[in-house]
Amino acid sequence: MGAMEVGQKLVEMVNSGRDGEAAFVNEYYADNIVSIEGGEGSEEMPSRIEGVDAIRGKHSWWYGNNEVHGTEAVGPYIGHRDDQFVVRFTLDATPKGGERDKLDEVGLFTVKSDKVVQEEYLYLMG
Repeated sequence: MGAMEVGQKLVEMVNSGRDGEAAFVNEYYADNIVSIEGGEGSEEMPSRIEGVDAIRGKHSWWYGNNEVHGTEAVGPYIGHRDDQFVVRFTLDATPKGGERDKLDEVGLFTVKSDKVVQEEYLYLMG
């Protein structure tokens, strides 16, 4: 299975809901995955984390701090490298104590031995 097939699974499983997203992490993320978020991050959620358990913690933090009304994944977008793909995510969420917002971001995923070894999120700004 190459990057395209892993990307197709990511899109399919994210679009099936939160349980599908968790199942993708369990099945397709390498134990030593690196996750990089665009922006500065914070003490409670740093911009760079390592390890699949840290990813699970990040997802738990996200769902614990936001009411998620919907998530859509589109892709995968494939380029000239056979180990990477991009997925576009649109999220409709309300942060606890905040206002409902629509977020638009892409994730750049690197695959090795059929597992995601790095994810990097980039945000639409402006």
